[in-house]
Amino acid sequence: MAKKKIKPGNKDALIIVDVQNDFLPGGSLAVRNGDQIIPILNYYINLFQQLNLPIFATRDWHPFNHCSFKDYGGIWPVHCVAGTIGADFAANLNINEYITIISKATTAEKDAYSGLEGTDLEKSMKNVGAKLIWVGGLATDYCVLNTVEDLINAGFRVNLLLDAIRAVNIKPDDGQNAVKKMQNLGAQIIRKEEVL
Repeated sequence: MAKKKIKPGNKDALIIVDVQNDFLPGGSLAVRNGDQIIPILNYYINLFQQLNLPIFATRDWHPFNHCSFKDYGGIWPVHCVAGTIGADFAANLNINEYITIISKATTAEKDAYSGLEGTDLEKSMKNVGAKLIWVGGLATDYCVLNTVEDLINAGFRVNLLLDAIRAVNIKPDDGQNAVKKMQNLGAQIIRKEEVL
């Protein structure tokens, strides 16, 4: 028997994590094949918009002297400096006025991998009555993982969009391990072909 297809319901919301130019091929902190997820995320954006369900997009919005940068004691190259092209969302990602943008890691001395850390994202989702959060974006082993962990800790259920995430993979299996960790926390794995 064919598996029943899933359709987002009225307590669902979509979070798109950090699909910004600096994390895409050619960017200063590029995630391999990061651009491959954009058509799939656009499918979800269109679906959630048609169903009049909330959509949030997180972004790194760093000052030039951010603590995560190598020059300031961090481990990463300069990336997603507020107001630069590198910090812009991917041009072909369908970010529009319907979507609520959440900026994170906006002060020099504090980093934030999670979209809930130091932002009003959790409050915003509770305000719209969201209970089940669909999550895709970059990168699986950092900002996606931390956002999912914080969502689950805050009492939300999570659908992880497996074909709409990609990993940095500093170690070759970082992404795979992050997915396992999210599953162990209770995240459900969803693929586009399973969605109505």
